Amino acid sequence: MTLKELNFFYKLSENPQVTQVANELNISQSAISLAIKSLENSLNEQLFDRIGKKLILNEKGKYFKEKTFPHYLKLIDTQNIFLENRLVGNIKVASSKTISNYIMPNIYFDFLTKYKDVKLDILTINSSKILALILKSKLDIGLIEVNFENSNIIKEKLCDDELIVVTSDKKQEKTAFIDSIKKKWILREIGSGTREIFINKIGAISEDLDIFMQLQDFEEIKTIILNNSNTVTAISKVAVKKELEEEKLFQIKLKNLDFKREFYVIYHKKKSKNLLFETFIEFLKNRFH
Repeated sequence: MTLKELNFFYKLSENPQVTQVANELNISQSAISLAIKSLENSLNEQLFDRIGKKLILNEKGKYFKEKTFPHYLKLIDTQNIFLENRLVGNIKVASSKTISNYIMPNIYFDFLTKYKDVKLDILTINSSKILALILKSKLDIGLIEVNFENSNIIKEKLCDDELIVVTSDKKQEKTAFIDSIKKKWILREIGSGTREIFINKIGAISEDLDIFMQLQDFEEIKTIILNNSNTVTAISKVAVKKELEEEKLFQIKLKNLDFKREFYVIYHKKKSKNLLFETFIEFLKNRFH
């Protein structure tokens, strides 16, 4: 049973002249006849009496119309919602903590302000968990800060980012080799994109660093760094922009070492790309560039 078959049924229930209904709908009489036959077969009931070239609604047909027509109208109303304003629905999106805390709030707000019939289910989790959820198709869109290769995931670059080393110690030399910084390192937890890039870049040097604490939240890390001059961290530049401007934190530029990285939007390669999905992706790209 299809909406098209039901449409033909209701048309014929008002006008038994198959020729006239066919002309109105700009289709062949045989197409209408086949559709009605298909509907009757699916119900295992005859809904019309065939009298000459007319299809006259019988008792079963009248009962079927009485019971189904209100529901049919509701289905058509629902269909029209998408025809008239297709940008409706829900998107489940997750961002890594750097992106979620310091970039996405205004983007989410502006998107929902512009598209009032859209709902966003928003998560903030680390990049490795986002990748796992995308692979299981439990997320529509992910925003991460680590590079990777997976044939089942589409990855598109959003922008460049940089990790920097900062401390609240005004007396700390502003340029140094990383292994000459004799302070306690406060880093993100295992699985975070920030930590992964930092550790992978410095390689074996990480074994010589005093990794004193590992935390999940940037604000917790910043609180410790701000209140303890004998600590240091590697953190996204966007996360400490305000503190650098206010000279509460100070960057230590590393000799022969930098931590350039990229932010990506990712989604499963089999994800259906409807208008809402494509609009949100385009909105993201425009805001990051």
